[in-house]
Amino acid sequence: MNGQQRSAIKPGIQVAIVLKQDQATGKTTTGIVKDILTKSPNHPHGIKVRLVTGEVGRVKQILGSPNG
Repeated sequence: MNGQQRSAIKPGIQVAIVLKQDQATGKTTTGIVKDILTKSPNHPHGIKVRLVTGEVGRVKQILGSPNG
């Protein structure tokens, strides 16, 4: 599932994001969502989130809940 719809993203789910410095390469970072930073209901480049590690990027793929 892609990360363009804000309604599909909730704190605690596992996602793959692209960090700002990785936008040129498209390299993704996997983590757990802490905060949703995009206010609009959707975004063509992915909803911007903060991971529990503090990293900020746009969601490219929703991987699921951390419990399975």
